[in-house]
Order: sequence, then C-alpha cells, then structure tokens
Amino acid sequence: MTPSPDEATWRNRFILLNLARIGGTIVVLIGLVVWQGDLLREGGAPAVGIPMVIVGLAASFGAPKWLARRWKTPPGP
Repeated sequence: MTPSPDEATWRNRFILLNLARIGGTIVVLIGLVVWQGDLLREGGAPAVGIPMVIVGLAASFGAPKWLARRWKTPPGP
C-alpha cells in the first residue's frame, strides 16, 4: 500500500529532522576526537577541533528548529 502524498511528506520531513540531529552529533564527535586525540597531530588539535564541536552543536540544535520553522510558514505568492 502506497502512503498518501501527505503522509509521505511528513515521513520525509521527520527523517530529515533526525538526519540533521544525527549529522550534527557526528560532527561534534569527530571534533572531540580531533581536539583531544592524536588524529591530526600528537596532543590534539584544539584550533581545529573546538570550532568543529561548536559548528556541530549549532547544527544539531539549530537545523531542526530552522527546518520546522521553514515548513510552518505558508508559501508566498
């Protein structure tokens, strides 16, 4: 049984919201490994890792809110 277009739209939006959260979390984890680990250089690379963590947190929390707000606004003329 094929879902109605309305159900498919909401399902796809739900998936996209969760992918935005998961993607931001992955960026945070990679940033922490770069910051604290020996991945790029011995002793960590805080100049690269800290901005990655900040961007990942912003994406993880901000992207779903931005997408929800974008989908709420009625389309313009």
